[in-house]
Amino acid sequence: MPIYDFDGQVAFVTGAGRGQGRSHAVAYAEHGADVVVTDVSRGIETSQYPLATEGDLAETVRLVEDTGQRALARRVDVREESQVEAAVEAAVDEFGRIDILANNAGIWNVTDLVEMDERRWDELVDSNLKGAWLCAKHVGKHFREHGEGGRIVSTASTSALVGAKGSGHYAAAKHGLVGLTKSLALELAAYDVTVNAVAPTGVDTPMIDGILETEGERALASVSDLSGSMNVLDEQLVDPRDVTEAFLWLSSDAARYVTGAVLPVDAGMTAK
Repeated sequence: MPIYDFDGQVAFVTGAGRGQGRSHAVAYAEHGADVVVTDVSRGIETSQYPLATEGDLAETVRLVEDTGQRALARRVDVREESQVEAAVEAAVDEFGRIDILANNAGIWNVTDLVEMDERRWDELVDSNLKGAWLCAKHVGKHFREHGEGGRIVSTASTSALVGAKGSGHYAAAKHGLVGLTKSLALELAAYDVTVNAVAPTGVDTPMIDGILETEGERALASVSDLSGSMNVLDEQLVDPRDVTEAFLWLSSDAARYVTGAVLPVDAGMTAK
């Protein structure tokens, strides 16, 4: 049996319109899963880059369906509990089950903490931390009621393990995500649910490209802190598929005894 055999399973992937989320969604499908793909339903005022569009989400659906698997798309703002709950219910109505939550939705922007206004803090922390909790809450309820176990894998960051000059609110949210991951691992263990996080260094996605284009040198300095000059291996930005491989492993039976863990995919950055 292949290590990554998700035949008959359903993966629920947030932030799937492009970048890491799209990579995860397509890979789950390539290994046999049907996939629910979601992305934000409205703009976020403090975003420093264009967010995924309906066309982006439709392209993810096309790529999933090209593998021969089924896809269900929903526009979801993970900060809004009613939208998260409705998407989980729609997924169960369509497929009968959810087996994997890839908790990937989130945003990033660059502002010094002492200059930041409250809205920028709230929008980022809610998108990256509250949203992850709401998705885990409602998919976790399904796991408990369905009674066949499950996997939750969340996108953390190297900023979950170290400080982040120029994006301290992001570091605070991702540090919080680690606490959420470990706490959920304890609470859901009795239901055969594992809960883990992946901590990438900078990843080559439209998010980073967009910030570099709009924020210039200021953003470049922050990206360098997250990756580039701090990586041990000779890569400034890693490919989304490198992160996807960690998601696949943590979602598979090969990692059935791994829970409450944070797996760096960071080219050695946090080894320093």
